[in-house]
Amino acid sequence: MTRDLPAGLDDFLAQAGWEGAEIDPLPGDASFRRYFRIRKGDKGAMLMDAPPPHEDPTPFLHVGKWLGEQGLRAPEIYAEDAARGLVLIEDFGHDRMRDWLDVNPSEERRAYADAIEALVELHRRPPGPFDSYDWDVYLREVNLLPEWFAPAAGFAVDAEGYVDAWREVLLPMLPRQQPGVTVLRDYHAENIMLLGPRGEYSGEQGLIDFQDALVGHRAYDIVSLLQDARRDVSKELEGEMLDLYRSRIATDSDFAADYARLGAQRNAKIVGIFARLWKRDDKPRYLSMIPRVWDALERDLAHPALEPVARWFDANIPADVRAARGGGLG
Repeated sequence: MTRDLPAGLDDFLAQAGWEGAEIDPLPGDASFRRYFRIRKGDKGAMLMDAPPPHEDPTPFLHVGKWLGEQGLRAPEIYAEDAARGLVLIEDFGHDRMRDWLDVNPSEERRAYADAIEALVELHRRPPGPFDSYDWDVYLREVNLLPEWFAPAAGFAVDAEGYVDAWREVLLPMLPRQQPGVTVLRDYHAENIMLLGPRGEYSGEQGLIDFQDALVGHRAYDIVSLLQDARRDVSKELEGEMLDLYRSRIATDSDFAADYARLGAQRNAKIVGIFARLWKRDDKPRYLSMIPRVWDALERDLAHPALEPVARWFDANIPADVRAARGGGLG
């Protein structure tokens, strides 16, 4: 068996009917969670190890069960022991959307159109029993930039003015996210599995990494998909997919502005998160993604709805640093 297995795993697998299964670790992500591919005979499954106190699988179980009840393609849950942080789930296979498109770039439009259709289906359902994506959450997230990016880049910034600018930009949007939709919050090409025989996309997609779901604005997950920190999405494809979504679900006249608002909010958050991963968690590999995030942030800041926040960036982050795309890191 693989070394460094989760505590209590043998008992957990035995109780779930998987005693003696083969266990292979998968590469980690930015969290403390670990994943293992489990095989016993011709059966396969995925093991999530979300060890307390750093992780808690309860939100994953809560959201995953709700998605399944709505007929959406979350992995089936085979066994769970939340106290030990162990969850055995359906194995969606090897084909993450990002990796599959590296090999099959001609299928890009099809895969993204299917991902948009999945959001259409999600947004046609009443919002789930989740907390609200409210002003306090938005503010906590955007504050990651002055808290982590600014000191890492060596900038002293106007933190109070930053909050004021975001308040002016985001508060007018909040009434438009009522009653809201379920927002998965990390809906991008690394968290979408393309289902079917290995290397053969059937058109069905599976959802993963949805444990942080909230109830918020319908534009948020579209931003997450089309302004992806981990994969280039052309402006042409971004526009085409936005048009596709708007052809399937009615949107108001503020939708484009709110898309830019949430794009800027999300991208500012991600710059802060990547700086934190570098400085606090010793994970410098995320720095290579910052130029892509910074490019998207600049496009969002160009929208008139972002003028107060854009003015803050002009005053606090030097133009030459921003033009260098690295944002002062790396």
